[in-house]
Amino acid sequence: MQNITSNIIFTTGLVMGFLSLHSILDLKLSAELLMRDARHRSRIRDLQHEHPGEKSSGDNSSQTVRVLCWIMTGPKYLESRTRHIKNTWAKRCDVVLYMSSVETDFPTVGLNVSEGRENLYWKTIRAFQYIYEHHLDDADWFIKADDDTFVVMENLRYVLSKYDPEKPLYLGRRFTPFISQGYMSGGAGYVLSKEALRRFIKGFDTGECTHFSTIEDMALGKCMETMKVEPADSRDVKGRQTFHPYPPDYYLLRQLPRPRPWYLIYDHYTPVEGPGCCSDLVVSFHYIQADQMYALEYLTYHLRAYGYKYRFDPDKKNDVNTTTMSM
Repeated sequence: MQNITSNIIFTTGLVMGFLSLHSILDLKLSAELLMRDARHRSRIRDLQHEHPGEKSSGDNSSQTVRVLCWIMTGPKYLESRTRHIKNTWAKRCDVVLYMSSVETDFPTVGLNVSEGRENLYWKTIRAFQYIYEHHLDDADWFIKADDDTFVVMENLRYVLSKYDPEKPLYLGRRFTPFISQGYMSGGAGYVLSKEALRRFIKGFDTGECTHFSTIEDMALGKCMETMKVEPADSRDVKGRQTFHPYPPDYYLLRQLPRPRPWYLIYDHYTPVEGPGCCSDLVVSFHYIQADQMYALEYLTYHLRAYGYKYRFDPDKKNDVNTTTMSM
């Protein structure tokens, strides 16, 4: 009996000792994990201090900007142009619609409008009417792009994050002639806020806006002005352009003195040629061929310079170029 009691006491002590040791080790491990987590957080703060222009997705308010993209296309361009948009930047839109003269299983939305440059504005009118009826609540901003335009959606969301979609605004590459407040280049792509879309639809319902011209971007700009939709500034904090109606080489190369091409003469702000032309956060380029779509996709999302420390802070305030072109 005495041996049994001794064995019970010994076993109980052994179990209690094991449990005590296990608890001590657990506490030690927890303390080490807490210290490691604190070091990790400190390192993240250091990295953010070293790279002030880079934010995590959780800190970036532009992540909440909802954008519907609609692509103006036609049956003969679905394979040669539109498919390459579908395979690249369009995947980053919250909603993407391909607007054509006929419905197909691409899929395209059939607008019951004939093809041809003379019908581009009718396509635009019908496209926005369709979006208003079927997708108004699916996005806050609505970008129209051609089927040969390349768009960096993250940069677009960043530009739009500064503005309220419930105010009557539209953005793009602002041109000066023909309309008092100017208008946005169609090729570079332009964006309507939700309130701007409402006013565009109202303009045609009331007859305040009409199909008075076949020049699509200028005619839409006239409706925007009539409906008191204001052109918003899409340039970056250094006054550099983000929307471009031509490919990169039309802007980035320094030029010998010459008469300016029309697209620079039309600019609302005094244009800059050479490397200072374009924002680090470019939104769009136009007249981009199929192979160039994939090249821009690679350069935008994959190419990195090892060891390069990014110095441009898009949130830092700078003196910007507010000079407008005199016509």
